Amino acid sequence: MKNTAVIGAQWGDEGKGKVSHFLSGKFDIIARFSGGNNAGHTVIFDGRKVKLHHIPSGIFHKDKINILGSGMVINLAMLLEEMEELKKVGADCENLRIAENAHLIFPFHRLADGRQEEIRKDEMLGTTRRGIGPAYTDKAARCGIRVGDLFFPASFKSRLAKQMEGWKWVMGDSGLSLDSIYQDYLKMGKRIEKYVIDASLFVHEAQKEGKKLLLEGAQGVLLDIDWGTYPYVTSSCCTAAGAAPGLGMDPRRIEHVVGITKAYTTRIGTGPFPTEDHGDVGRQLLAVGAEYGTTTGRARRCGWLDLLMLKFSCRVGAIDSLALTKLDVLTGIDPIKVCTEYVLNGKSVPDFPVIESRLEPCEPLYRELKGWDEDITGIRSFADLPASARSYVKFIEDFCGVPVGIISVGPDRDQTIIKEPAFYS
Repeated sequence: MKNTAVIGAQWGDEGKGKVSHFLSGKFDIIARFSGGNNAGHTVIFDGRKVKLHHIPSGIFHKDKINILGSGMVINLAMLLEEMEELKKVGADCENLRIAENAHLIFPFHRLADGRQEEIRKDEMLGTTRRGIGPAYTDKAARCGIRVGDLFFPASFKSRLAKQMEGWKWVMGDSGLSLDSIYQDYLKMGKRIEKYVIDASLFVHEAQKEGKKLLLEGAQGVLLDIDWGTYPYVTSSCCTAAGAAPGLGMDPRRIEHVVGITKAYTTRIGTGPFPTEDHGDVGRQLLAVGAEYGTTTGRARRCGWLDLLMLKFSCRVGAIDSLALTKLDVLTGIDPIKVCTEYVLNGKSVPDFPVIESRLEPCEPLYRELKGWDEDITGIRSFADLPASARSYVKFIEDFCGVPVGIISVGPDRDQTIIKEPAFYS
């Protein structure tokens, strides 16, 4: 098995949790490298449904090490709560490791996140209000606090005081105080201390021993801070390129990138969405696909598959193979539309525009493909799919120039077709 990165190829919510969990048994180490508890990776297996926010999807394999990388921002209270919930379903989390130089989210970051959204009013970004952006702001401003700082109480308290000074404007009468936060985080630090490691050294030594890594991304390429639909993006790198600095590993050791895409397109929150459907199809995708955010519970906006956007993600994300999820949700829709081009002011736009002001007024042009009525949720071989479903997959491959290696035909881990075994063996 090659060192493999799994990233979202749309606006997040593509099914990274399922695919990562499905693949995780083939690897020695599963590592998150960016984002925080704004991620919502749902894993369904053996009749159980588990929602993960910080913790990688390999946590249920007790013989696999799961790492929270240095590129992440971590809410310690939520992480400890997540660990307790996992223990209830049989994952003791003794195989969890936390990078000592991952940055911490504090209560004032969450307050700031909500207040900033309120200030934006009609131009809200649609954040999860979990403090992700403000925590990354402090990291970039070089006043952030990292996990390893908790074990040096004097300097931690001094740094915390300076950090809180910068967010005084949002705290008001919230009741937050330096002493209370300081004491709370010292206590939580003691609870996680045994899991804390030098992640870069750990990964380096593991690779010298021939161990293989599965690198689990968060959000999606179109939410990337540089290449997403800015400003309606997250605050971190969502492409496989973020895995190297997010773990302190050699980027040349990332040997395969899997891009996750739904068989249609969804988006949570505001921002441009050229193929959004406000009619019956959009409502059907929402209902049948159960399109509600794992983290926020918000209904997702739904629409046709945007191949112009997907091809862009394959290029920017250096995607080697695609994992196509929720193909079963399209059952009964005929014809199925796919966007292959935009039109702006009467002129063709053959490539995905990265500037929001150019993308917003674009109108999609569609190709219509034949649908199918057969129930495909029990199918485990590509050859057994209806001919029109196979043609749909092939159309995606031909347009994007990237093979589809995995096809998901239901939410359970086992409802998966391996179309290209060579990529995952």
